[in-house]
Amino acid sequence: MEQPAFATKLRGALEEQLTLSHPIFRELFTAEPNWKLLRMITLEGYQITKYFLTYIEHLFFFCPLPTHKRRLLFNLFEEETGRLSRTKNHVHLMEDFIRAQGIADAERDAHRPSPQTQELVDYRLTAVQCKDTYHIGAAAVMIASEGQSLETQAGEGRHLLLAKTYSLTADDTRFFSVHQKEDVGHVQEGISLVADLCGANEQMQQEALFAVTHTCKLFWNMYDSVAQRYWAMKAANASSPATPVGGTALAAST
Repeated sequence: MEQPAFATKLRGALEEQLTLSHPIFRELFTAEPNWKLLRMITLEGYQITKYFLTYIEHLFFFCPLPTHKRRLLFNLFEEETGRLSRTKNHVHLMEDFIRAQGIADAERDAHRPSPQTQELVDYRLTAVQCKDTYHIGAAAVMIASEGQSLETQAGEGRHLLLAKTYSLTADDTRFFSVHQKEDVGHVQEGISLVADLCGANEQMQQEALFAVTHTCKLFWNMYDSVAQRYWAMKAANASSPATPVGGTALAAST
């Protein structure tokens, strides 16, 4: 494919499977707050946030194209410092969101990712660490991963949905509002980078397209893992028999 057509294909691959359409988000963004589910999704999502700076560091280090390397440096600088958005380190922004839900740092740090989440982490980490798979890593991180921040539900981004449903403040959800704004440019830069890397090489183009599609699928699988645990827990609570105490039945806790 010529580069313009390939760039269009990359954008289309990103938009094929939007994770905000996963059924678990219908459960999350209902009229009534569901703090248990929000905490489950958040603790799982934190596992991938922790590695994002590492991905960008490797993409910067191995980048063979000077113009794109300079752009990646700005991305790296913002992830580490938050200076460009006048906020702070992006992992710290996510940690603010976690604390706003009443999750202690010790609980956050003790959480271990599901196998599906670990697969998402490892797929991108493996790709960005090798020059031969650099185009795959760039597609997985710069397009598919950064593109997750651009998704909206009924025209509203995650930060607005969270604020409306859970009465969280702008400071609480700063991680999401910053990324929704910045990642417009990051995704476009990712598409440009991958298009320049692949040129007219058909095999590289197909590998990059697969990387975008596959990474989006891995995000979906991560939310599936949360959904399965949540619905199993909900079903178990609903089916728990009442416990007679002094002749009075007590409802099972939720």
